[in-house]
Amino acid sequence: MSSMVKTQPGAAPAKVGRRRLDRRRQHFWAVAFLAPALVSLLVLRLLPTLDAVVASTYKAFPGGLVAATFTGLGNYQDLFGSEAFVDTLQRTLWFNLVINPLQIGLALLIAVLLVQRVRLTGLWKTLIFVPVTIPIVGSCIAWSAALQPEGPVNAIIAALGGSPQPFFNSPSQAIWSIILVASWIGIGYWMLFLIAGLQDVPSELYEAARIDRAGPIRTFFLITLPLMKRPILFVLVADTVANFVLFVPVQLITKGGPESSTTLLMFDAYRVTFGYGSRNLGAAEVVILTFIMLFFVFLQFRLLREEKNQA
Repeated sequence: MSSMVKTQPGAAPAKVGRRRLDRRRQHFWAVAFLAPALVSLLVLRLLPTLDAVVASTYKAFPGGLVAATFTGLGNYQDLFGSEAFVDTLQRTLWFNLVINPLQIGLALLIAVLLVQRVRLTGLWKTLIFVPVTIPIVGSCIAWSAALQPEGPVNAIIAALGGSPQPFFNSPSQAIWSIILVASWIGIGYWMLFLIAGLQDVPSELYEAARIDRAGPIRTFFLITLPLMKRPILFVLVADTVANFVLFVPVQLITKGGPESSTTLLMFDAYRVTFGYGSRNLGAAEVVILTFIMLFFVFLQFRLLREEKNQA
């Protein structure tokens, strides 16, 4: 008994030492597994953003023939003093105000329908998700061909007795055609997140609603929608960020036309930088776009924090 008592003081430091060693090993492996992601984030995100902020404060002759000079906020003053840029900024905001509720509303509607007990649910989910699996370039090429004046869509419209539409060739219809292409690609993707959120809603609440003889519309607004607030907020902000940087459909199909009707901020920054050779002015546009996206990300965390506090 006395020998056991004598060994206890030495045993405690040994246990503490082993715990510290285990913690160090855990920290080491945690850093080792996180290192690739952290390095990628630093190299591909943070450093280019910092470089764009610095470059936006300089001004140089297009093409880099003359050394850049520091101008502070001069590029931003030139941008906001340009009517074309202000129109592009307003068009980009309008585009997001239209496409985001449209995509999320349709994705939520489809998600609600697919979580019901309907036949061939897996098949419908697969068919709706198929556009997500197709490369965006392929989808853009297919829709560009389908919506040509002599394309299959106009052939169907003519067969039904309607008049052929210009779609991408019309200043008033081109932006709506871009919305169609982007929604075709995005709705199936956001639908998956919303289905996951719907599956977390307790089924007991729906059973109680049926007992109270609540209709489907009332059940949706009183049970489904309030409990889906967090998934909807996440999807809405993520969709907003994705649509602010929408580039491929504009670049491949319309090149910002006709009459600049589809020129969005991301495409304009690309065109100014690589088309006009004004890297510094393009960097200023990227910084403005980044601040807009950060605002929506801040809005997301703000709303989620308020919901957490209320809970």
